[in-house]
Amino acid sequence: MPTHEFALPEFCSKPVLILAIGNVFFGDDGFGCALAEFLETHFDVPGSVCLLDAGTGVRKLLFTLCLSPVRPRRLLIMDAVDFGREPGEWFEIDPSEIPVVKLDDFSMHQLPTSNMLRELQQQTGVEVRVLACQTGPLPEEVCPGLSEPVRRAVTEAAQWVVREYFGTDRSRDGKGAFAEPRAQT
Repeated sequence: MPTHEFALPEFCSKPVLILAIGNVFFGDDGFGCALAEFLETHFDVPGSVCLLDAGTGVRKLLFTLCLSPVRPRRLLIMDAVDFGREPGEWFEIDPSEIPVVKLDDFSMHQLPTSNMLRELQQQTGVEVRVLACQTGPLPEEVCPGLSEPVRRAVTEAAQWVVREYFGTDRSRDGKGAFAEPRAQT
């Protein structure tokens, strides 16, 4: 009888998974996606890291992770939020503090997705961290592109991601000044 290997998606089998989330067609909501693109173009992503631009399709990926027999040890979510801070301020938040409601229906912040993050952390032992950036006002209709404060935050936040998840300065130009995330208050 032939043996069939169960093929796991790469994002389940790598030790580190970094998911960029957002809608690039709604201004600053595209922060996570812009950060993933910046990381891919300015740094060498280690083989142990799976960096995915999930866009607005994060629920299916998280559902797969919850059901998979193999999972990454560490999961980083990169996304934009509205916590009433200064636009472009980036910070780490606890998954339990993810807002339940956000302006657009594609957001990872809605309750089922937030619950999956909590379940991954509490039930499976996956380390879940969320790197968030405060948005400026989001447009009411399609308007791609980040505001200047959020665009600056991409560069700063990328340095933090590299230090925390890539292990060393892996910049393609060899220049690596690392920024610290601001503590949530």
